[in-house]
Amino acid sequence: MRTARLRSVHPVLWAGWAALAAGAVLCVIGWYGISGERYAERQLPYLASCTVPGAALIIAGAVLLTHGRNASATARVEELYGLLVAAGSGDAGEPGPAAAVPVAVGGDLLMVPGGTLYHRADCPLVAGKPEAVPADSRVLASGDLGPCPICEPDAGDGPSEGVEGGPSTGPGD
Repeated sequence: MRTARLRSVHPVLWAGWAALAAGAVLCVIGWYGISGERYAERQLPYLASCTVPGAALIIAGAVLLTHGRNASATARVEELYGLLVAAGSGDAGEPGPAAAVPVAVGGDLLMVPGGTLYHRADCPLVAGKPEAVPADSRVLASGDLGPCPICEPDAGDGPSEGVEGGPSTGPGD
């Protein structure tokens, strides 16, 4: 797909550069012819045959270059879109790229002392951190901690081990 589209763009770019070069050459020839003539009636042929067509070629070359670059950019965007669609359709049976996939699904809730959020135990922000402790249900109920925006835990997911309402660790729990 890419090579076919870009092959059609390159001739437009080459034509634009050729028109710019030819226009510049004609303008230089016209200027040289006009500069050697003292009278206006002798300058008009150079103006009509070289300078005006040279300016027109410069304008045409600029238009062709702009069109060629826009077509090249469009071809690249279409190629990237095709790759994106191909990557999305390659995951048959799995949710597409727009579907929300939970980062963490564990039921245990953790918090970091001094932090402002509570997390699921398998949240990437607290997973493997030794300072992460089970979240106390009293702290969760008081609203001092907010839910993590990454793992999106629910305060009703269930208490963690060692907190109020969880498995008892002793009579003074």
